[in-house]
Formats: sequence, structure tokens, C-alpha cells
Amino acid sequence: MTATERPVLSPCVNICALDEDDICTGCQRTVAEITGWSRMDNAERREVLGLCHERAKSSGLLWMIGAKSDN
Repeated sequence: MTATERPVLSPCVNICALDEDDICTGCQRTVAEITGWSRMDNAERREVLGLCHERAKSSGLLWMIGAKSDN
């Protein structure tokens, strides 16, 4: 992290409940990702955010905005 770079913010949305795979239903992070967040550098945090995004897409919680439908 450079001197001018701000820390990547947590994706927490205060909906803290784990699903059957121990993934938070609010932010899509694992327990290890949640507990380790404060010790991660920005590169690690961005990697976790990418994983959260993929988890949300694969679980159907996230739809692509602007995606074209066949209708």
C-alpha cells in the first residue's frame, strides 16, 4: 500500500449470518476472510472482494447490471 492509498473498505453490510458452507450471507466472505481482514493488505483485500463477487454470482445473489437478455 502506498502512502496515499487508502485501505480497501470491508464489504460488510451488517447482515451477519453464515450459510451451510460457512459463507456470510451478507458479504459473501468466509469466516477466515472476515477474521483476517484487518491484517490483509489492499492486494489481499481486492482478491477477497473478487472471490465474494464470484460467490455472489454463482449463488444467484448478484445479477449483471446492464446484461442483455434474450427477450
